[in-house]
Parts: sequence; structure tokens; C-alpha cells
Amino acid sequence: MSTPNVLILRAPGTNCDQETAYAFEQAGGKTEILHINRLLENLSLFGRFQILCIPGGFSYGDDVGAGRILANQIAHHLAEQLTEFKAAGKLILGICNGFQVLLKSGILLENDAQAGPAATLTWNDSGRFEDRWVKLGVDGAASVFLAGIESMYLPIAHAEGKFVARDDAVLGRLGSAGQLALRYRPLHDGADQPLDASVPFPDNPNGSVLNVAGVCDASGRVLGLMPHPERHIDRTQHPRWTRGEGSEHGDGLKMFQNAVKYSS
Repeated sequence: MSTPNVLILRAPGTNCDQETAYAFEQAGGKTEILHINRLLENLSLFGRFQILCIPGGFSYGDDVGAGRILANQIAHHLAEQLTEFKAAGKLILGICNGFQVLLKSGILLENDAQAGPAATLTWNDSGRFEDRWVKLGVDGAASVFLAGIESMYLPIAHAEGKFVARDDAVLGRLGSAGQLALRYRPLHDGADQPLDASVPFPDNPNGSVLNVAGVCDASGRVLGLMPHPERHIDRTQHPRWTRGEGSEHGDGLKMFQNAVKYSS
């Protein structure tokens, strides 16, 4: 087994790159944080890596919409390289702003030339930035990152995290394929409630259709999610760890371990 190299891609405004790199390192990966401009200057750098992660933050200040400028850079200048990256069986992860980038660039779900994007992330129903902890259920095991995980307790912090699909046909297709990989769950009770049953605010913090918190591509090797797994990799990051709540490791760590194990 070899140690996989992980590319943490940042842009102006990215602010979760160090935490994400640390999470991958705790899981056994070797990380390198690169600015998007350095990558554009030398596209051959892609060949060094087995995992690509676009972390959270506010790339380019979200000036024309969350993740849109970085998504346009990727779509216009890195599409060929990322297509090859995916075809080689490598992994791509987008967290929060990174999820927005993956969707808007067409890397996660392919855009239709006539109909437009299959899905997007828009403003929270509350109309404001939401910062809280949420419970998540895993819908099937389609994603490499979520293998062996049934539920997670993770923090969210976003203003544009409401998942919406282009139409019901897209939503049905994604659901049938197990690509609606993560769903918001009721924090209290509701253990037997179906994953697509209505979950009200604040447990569904943004109003996402069918409670969608994360989506994977058809291969299961590309995943985008709004919650922050890198912010819960140690038990002391649990908001009530001093009361004995939580487990030995933070719930997010397993995701990074799955990625490293798969790529080793």
C-alpha cells in the first residue's frame, strides 16, 4: 500500500484549506495545498495526486454567487484535466463552497447543453447564513467516501446550501441511483422516519428538497456535501464532548479514512 497524495485546491477567500489538509493527514494521506493560479500555470501537477479536494470558504468572496467564479475557472480551463482525473478512477471531494463549485462547474453532475445544470445550490429558505450542527443519514452506499457510514453529526455553515434539482425527473433519477447520498435527519426522534420524509427547519437548515445534504456522481468517486466533516474529526470537537457525548473519534474522520484507504 502506498500513501496517496491529496491536492487541496484553494482560491482567494478559501478558509478551510488547513483544516481539510489536517483531516486527510490524520487519515494517513499526504497533502499539498495549491492556489488555483499555481495549478493553471502548470497543469502537469495533476499527475502527482490521487485525491482532489475543494474545501469550504468563500472563494472569490462569493461575489457573483457562491462558488461561481472558481467553477467557471475550472469549467473553462481544467475540464479536460478533471475528466482525465475522474476517468483514471481517482477521487474528488467538494465541501460546502467546494460542493457549490463541483455542481456549478458540471464536474459532479453533467450539465445539459439545452436544459442547463441538473441541480444547483441556492439561498437558504431562512434568507440568512446558518451555522449549527446537524444530523445526517447516508442514503445507500453509492459513494466511496461514505462506505460503512450510517449516520453522522456534523456542523454546517452556509448561506447558499439549499439543494434544488432542475425537475422531478432529475431528482427521481438521482434518487433511484443512490446519488442523493446524504440527507438531513431530525436531531431528536425520527429514527424510523424515511430519509425523504419532511424534516423541518432547523434540522434541515436550508430547505433542501428531500433533505439533500450531499450528492455523489454515478461512479461514487465524486462527492459534494454542505456539512463540514473536517470540523469533526476529533472527539473534542463535538459541542458536548465534556458531557460525555460523542464517540472516540469525530464522525467526519471516517470519510477521510475511506478516501485514503481506497486510494492507497
